[in-house]
Amino acid sequence: MASSLTCTGVIWALLSFLCAATSCVGFFMPYWLWGSQLGKPVSFGTFRRCSYPVHDESRQMMVMVEECGRYASFQGIPSAEWRICTVVTGLGCGLLLLVALTALMGCCVSELISRTVGRVAGGIQFLGGLLIGAGCALYPLGWDSEEVRQTCGYVSGQFDLARW
Repeated sequence: MASSLTCTGVIWALLSFLCAATSCVGFFMPYWLWGSQLGKPVSFGTFRRCSYPVHDESRQMMVMVEECGRYASFQGIPSAEWRICTVVTGLGCGLLLLVALTALMGCCVSELISRTVGRVAGGIQFLGGLLIGAGCALYPLGWDSEEVRQTCGYVSGQFDLARW
């Protein structure tokens, strides 16, 4: 199998793939923020949540559904900051994954990665990292949403979870 990458390029490709995979898994998981509600553990991600309250008609009370899932719609995400975070972080993860998969293909296909393509890929990776960093910085701005306040305390605010 011919490769268009040097030994350093192969290491870059493998590390890029590991970084992109880790970023994508972290983005998808709903364990960014932990709290409790009605005595049950609750966790949030940017677009997913584990455990949520529903009104049980038969018992006429609120009960916790202990399962994980996405919000029903994009507008169902608790805050505008989390909506922006979802888009920005998802775009960053997508860019990292695109570069990583291209680099891995460069390990198997000769003449795929030139010096110019490598530099452009590095720039795209840098942009992807900046987007993920921006998404992580935006996430605490949504801590003043009603869902977070119910879970982490009614004095929760941006960058302040009150219970912690």
